[in-house]
Amino acid sequence: MINQGEIFQTIEMIDQQHLDVRTITMGISLRDCGHPDIKISCDKIYDKICRYAGNLVKTGEQIEAEFGIPIVHKRISVTPISLVAECCDSDDYVPFARALDRAAKEVGVNFLGGYSALVQKGCTIGDTRLIRSIPQALAETEFVCSSVNIGTTRAGINMDAVRSMGEIIKQTAYLTRDKDSLGCAKLVVFCNAVEDNPFMAGAFHGIGEPECEINVGVSGPGVVYEALKLVRGQPLDVVAETIKRTAFRITRVGQLVAQEASQRLGVPFGVVDLSLAPTPAIGDSVADILEEMGLESVGAPGTTAALAMLNDAVKKGGVMASSNVGGLSGAFIPVSEDAGMIKAAKAGYLTIEKLEAITCVCSVGLDMIAVPGDTTAETLSAIIADEAAIGMVNNKTTAVRIIPVYGKSVGDMVEFGGLLGSAPIMPVNTCSPAEFVKRGGRIPAPLHSLKN
Repeated sequence: MINQGEIFQTIEMIDQQHLDVRTITMGISLRDCGHPDIKISCDKIYDKICRYAGNLVKTGEQIEAEFGIPIVHKRISVTPISLVAECCDSDDYVPFARALDRAAKEVGVNFLGGYSALVQKGCTIGDTRLIRSIPQALAETEFVCSSVNIGTTRAGINMDAVRSMGEIIKQTAYLTRDKDSLGCAKLVVFCNAVEDNPFMAGAFHGIGEPECEINVGVSGPGVVYEALKLVRGQPLDVVAETIKRTAFRITRVGQLVAQEASQRLGVPFGVVDLSLAPTPAIGDSVADILEEMGLESVGAPGTTAALAMLNDAVKKGGVMASSNVGGLSGAFIPVSEDAGMIKAAKAGYLTIEKLEAITCVCSVGLDMIAVPGDTTAETLSAIIADEAAIGMVNNKTTAVRIIPVYGKSVGDMVEFGGLLGSAPIMPVNTCSPAEFVKRGGRIPAPLHSLKN
């Protein structure tokens, strides 16, 4: 049983070290909202979201006030819309995005995820229609986030879908070019996507999840950073133990918030995602943690090893604090959302190739990376394929959230605002992968996928 005494122990972490609960995310099943008439289906979706999530924001604010714990975002994830919409007789799915956006605005959440498709082994008619509609859907909506799962360890990588997603990202960037191609910041391409992820833009409510549930995502890079200052110069096993103990304390806060929200909303408690999620604020950076371990800058030789230890220690500490750990649960490395990552990228110490390497050992992948607007669709597809291969072979979740910013070139800065932060335009290898991408087909699953 968690008591308020444990929360009092975290006052310093909250007041001085940027500890927060990054999100309370309500997952809602929309599997009963399908209908051949698109208007009826959209109305059912809107009504159900408003019915279940009507008190979500108010409840989060009450918990904030009572316990003094900042809860940065309140969000919703829904059943992948390609599944809900497939029985509809319309080939234009953008009205579903508009309905989701209206519902998100009505209940007051920050984001709504689930404009999604799962196509790791192939596309159905509904999947194809949804993927085709993503650029327009993200251009017309404010709160809707989209994701597409193009591979798994079990199925391999759907290279036809990979090729399509490069083109979809380019179209999304163009249609939102007046906002620095911001639509791409709400679009994630996954390998091994998880069904209970509370973090955007990749959240969706998986088909194995209940009718409704509460998932909580914690944060706390600043807390870990401050803890490591106390063991400066000591051996790395001491560093790992310090991170474990700190992750335990952070996760207990998330556990309390999740239990309170679950009880007050009358909705089952799903998981606590104990990922270290940075912000653009100084002192709330995963990069700072790695540099406190002894690296001159993130991106230096040793970065992969340091991040592997950080990710492992966070998981070990977190799983002891909650019986319901899930989601992604690791250390996020979004370039635009981490002040230290931004600094390293601007200095040239952090490249896309190094980022790809370190995603082998952390969550989740190439995240919030801004690249020149003239980057080709084939190059974007090949970057997705590379990252998916890391996930497939290593049996872990990987993802790509890449933003080709129209009108920007290497060295320019782009401002996304809020938690999305800012980012330098990073150089991309200009050798063409076009012939490889155009082959299509499927990269087979690795041998170790045959576990039955």
